[in-house]
Amino acid sequence: MITIDNNPEFGIELVLTIPYAHWLHKNNQLEKVITSEGMKPFYYFSDDVQEKYNHRTIDNSVSGLKSLPNDWIYGNVNNAKLYSESWEHWKNFYDIEKGCGILNYKQWDMPNYNEHYKNDEITFDKPIVVISNRYNFEHGHKPVGYFDIKCLSEMFYYLTESGYTVIYKRPKNTEFPLDQNEINSYMNNFELTDDVEDLGVISDYKLTEYYDDVHLLDDVVNKYPQYTYNEVQLKLFANTDGFIGMGGGSTLLLCLFQKPTLAYYGRRMVEANRKYFWKDEFGNKNIKNYHYMINPNIKPFIDVDGKDMVENNYGEFLNLVKETFNETD
Repeated sequence: MITIDNNPEFGIELVLTIPYAHWLHKNNQLEKVITSEGMKPFYYFSDDVQEKYNHRTIDNSVSGLKSLPNDWIYGNVNNAKLYSESWEHWKNFYDIEKGCGILNYKQWDMPNYNEHYKNDEITFDKPIVVISNRYNFEHGHKPVGYFDIKCLSEMFYYLTESGYTVIYKRPKNTEFPLDQNEINSYMNNFELTDDVEDLGVISDYKLTEYYDDVHLLDDVVNKYPQYTYNEVQLKLFANTDGFIGMGGGSTLLLCLFQKPTLAYYGRRMVEANRKYFWKDEFGNKNIKNYHYMINPNIKPFIDVDGKDMVENNYGEFLNLVKETFNETD
């Protein structure tokens, strides 16, 4: 029997730790999971979960990952060969410097969160789209990977006019154990604001108040005090029709539900720049990338230089939003 004990970054735990724990459970080999505070709902299949850690770490050497079959989220550079008999394009993704997100899936089985957390309690009258944003320090740099006020306003308007209820999520870094990047953000008290015509300087949270069908995730959480923050997220997301996310661990959370998921990757995000992470030079999709293995319905929007966001253009991205989320009946 095996005990798992680690506290890596949130996204890494979703991709590397949880599927291994679930595989052990299905094969009657899981004894116990030791994890970070608030994570027990993600291990619903285990009878013995200890929420030991009140912090996370971006230092993989001390996070406990070395005890897992996959100890690096970008995988071994030669992993593509594992699928040589089932994947016609495996050679194109073989021996890629630094790895392109292909894992060894032999001891990897993602739980069915959609099935387990589907409910009749946390619902809305209209189809739901969750927009997951972030505004954090990124490895010592000030925030660059985020949806700004103008982009959010465009998405809120289009989606609500098209018949959707929008749930807006941007953590304040008080909801869960933090890693070093999130601690820097919390200590610097960053606010996402902009000067909006006729409204003055407002925050992204305040922006939601100008739309009848846009709600803060925090407000939804507060309506269900009998549940933890993560329990509300999981129950709500299981009832959600689709997602829009700003790369990173929060988008991997959205992918767990295998709904249409539009994800932005640009600028300093590794997934935007790593060779063959999404597709090869011939346009063949990297179907063994952990994103696609978790959610084949993900639509990555790759904006390597960040022009679509930085130059306040958004045209291509918003077109993909409209293509993904058509008007409801």
